[in-house]
Amino acid sequence: MRYRLQRVKLFAMTTLHAAAAVLLSAFTATALGQAQGAQSITIRAARVLDGRGGSAANGVIEVRGTSIVTVDQRPGPVTYDLGDVTVMPGMIDVHVHINWYFGPGGKYGERDVTAAYAADAVLENARKTLLAGFTTVQSLGSAADRGLREAIAAGVVVGPRLLSSLSQIQPGTQTAEQLRTRVRTLKTDGADVVKIFASGSIRDGGKMNVTQEQLDALCGEAKTQGLRTAVHAHSADAIIAAVKAGCTQIEHGLFADDAAIGAMKDAGVFFDPNIGLVLQNYLENKDKYLGAGNYTQEGFAFMEKALPALAPVFSKALKAGLRMPLGTDAVAGAHGQNAREAIVRVKDGGQSPMDAILSATSVAAQSLDLADSIGTLKAAYQADIIAVGGDPTQDITRLRDVRFVMKGGRIYKR
Repeated sequence: MRYRLQRVKLFAMTTLHAAAAVLLSAFTATALGQAQGAQSITIRAARVLDGRGGSAANGVIEVRGTSIVTVDQRPGPVTYDLGDVTVMPGMIDVHVHINWYFGPGGKYGERDVTAAYAADAVLENARKTLLAGFTTVQSLGSAADRGLREAIAAGVVVGPRLLSSLSQIQPGTQTAEQLRTRVRTLKTDGADVVKIFASGSIRDGGKMNVTQEQLDALCGEAKTQGLRTAVHAHSADAIIAAVKAGCTQIEHGLFADDAAIGAMKDAGVFFDPNIGLVLQNYLENKDKYLGAGNYTQEGFAFMEKALPALAPVFSKALKAGLRMPLGTDAVAGAHGQNAREAIVRVKDGGQSPMDAILSATSVAAQSLDLADSIGTLKAAYQADIIAVGGDPTQDITRLRDVRFVMKGGRIYKR
């Protein structure tokens, strides 16, 4: 019954007039705050990681309302003694597709799926993601994200804090002015970021398919509007062009060479290579994707060929010192498995467990321009707190053993 009620509320959020939605969001958030009250709660764990490389044994975190008050090692009783676990900031995934799901027939892209089925599937994606310890995600992205984002923020749906591009821009033959207009429209619609395609899909070979003028227009206008840009770019020339245009983050980069990596490094651009989940998930669910769009036998052959090249590109970028937030490109079949990205980065890419954890916390927060509010366990930061069994700095696979989840001071799993 509760789950059905969530779905009904999600529909309401997507159809309400914008002003009414804002009022409902504010009212619900106020009501939740009153229900929580101002009373402090305290959480103790055998290990505390602050998300910036610091750690402490037998740490205690005090939370009041939605925020962290202190992190210390005080003695005495606490509200929740979690025992032999590691407490850390809620993880962040900077590249998901939260609205991708398999239809009732078990296939991606099925037609005539009912609105009720679609809503249930998306709600389940959001729930799985949050309970897997990811308290913030960036969806790149669909207009349907807007209602979900508002419903989560209002507290009527269980899910991670959601940022969205609300659309994806394929420049095609559009003029520079047409592209600038699209960016301005996204700003008006409430997009958090602009998602741009500068190359084809890996299933189509990943070649650059835009002009420098188009990228200059898109990334330049996004900067003017105060929006970040996330650019899908596999080929080296597409990466270099996007960096030249002033774009802020590169996604994928399978064919990044020394010049492309050097360009990203010199410009301080974030690089999100997605090496641990997305292609693996496609191959694991091949039968469910075949027949939809470019999910052909040839497309899957491209992905199988690309798989061994992922870790070497990541390792090269790691050695160059690029800032690499954790992003998975999670699609249907992958939601809730986001921590696999960190595990592959350590096991195959050569990253240290602590740095992989930072990529999923403070580094990811930096890439979202939210480094002053999430991704760190520190006074005045959002109380996004998770606990995993054991010590993930010694065994990165522990990130999949999530035993406690708090987002914004509310406990969702314990």
